[in-house]
This record gives sequence, structure tokens and C-alpha cells, in this order.
Amino acid sequence: MLTTWVVMPTCLPHVLRRCHTCASERFRADGRFRVNANHKLLDAWLLVLCTACGDTAKLTVLERMHVRSVRPALLDRLHDNDPVLAAELLQAPDVRRRNRIALDWSDAWRLDTGGSDHLDREVIDVSVRFTARIPVRPTRLIAGGCALSRAEVERLITEGKLVSAVRLNAKLSSDFTFTLKR
Repeated sequence: MLTTWVVMPTCLPHVLRRCHTCASERFRADGRFRVNANHKLLDAWLLVLCTACGDTAKLTVLERMHVRSVRPALLDRLHDNDPVLAAELLQAPDVRRRNRIALDWSDAWRLDTGGSDHLDREVIDVSVRFTARIPVRPTRLIAGGCALSRAEVERLITEGKLVSAVRLNAKLSSDFTFTLKR
């Protein structure tokens, strides 16, 4: 029987970028936007706060876009400071590349295993689904979901009792499956 685990965010990740005021490298986003109009051109930024000094930095979302080329629903979400939109934009590769930022997901996600009834079975087939692009090592997920140590998970991999089509020691942010034989 296939068990489904879900990796889901619990809050917005920290933004890794150098602060111009205090040289800290961590910012937190709280979902606030700033929209500026200059005649028929729009600029929009996601505001992030330095965790050390509280200084505000702007991450460019829209730059010199003609008003008519921006979808009205997107503009409404920007004006409403939609936190779901902030999460979507932080994960968008073009926004991260344009602003030269990286994301730190430590303590910003959780694993939902659906209960511990699968732990007593001899063979466990698990499908892991990600609701957001959260890079995490599968060995960490397996250790947490099966109540094992990471060393025990590594031993099971070398013995061939833990198998998957993906490499379990590298960080992943996409869905995968694995089989554990005890």
C-alpha cells in the first residue's frame, strides 16, 4: 500500500541577501508590496526586512510595465498585500535571478506523514509530494518520517533496503517515491 507524505511550508523562507546598512545576510518577507505608478508605467516591489537591523529592502517584481499589460487580478493582489502571492514570487526563478537572492528554508517547512501506522510494516512504499519548491535531502525526510537516525538511513541505503529512483543524498524539491524494507 502506497503511503503519501507531504512536505509543506509553514511560513515564508528567509531571503539571503546582503544588507546595505549592517552587512547582515538574512531578510524576512511578511507579504507586503509597494506599487508605484509613473504616468502609465508601473513598478512593484516585494518589501523584505533585515533580521538584524530592521532596514527595508525592495525586491523587484515589476519594472516599468505598461499598466494595460499587467493583469488586473495581479494588480489587485499586489495592492491587497497577498501573502500567497509573496510566497509564489519568492519561489519564482526569474524573480530570484533578477534580485540575486537565495532562499533559506530552514525551520520554514514541515513533513506531514499522515500518522505513524506505517512504521510497523515490513515493506513501506512512500510517495513524497512537495507543495512548494523546498530543497531538502530525502535522507532527512526519511529519518524524520520513519523515526530513524540519519546514520541508520544511510546504512539502509548501503545495504539496499532503502531504494528509490532518485539520489537520496542530494537535495530535492520535486516529488519522488521510495521503498523501505525492514
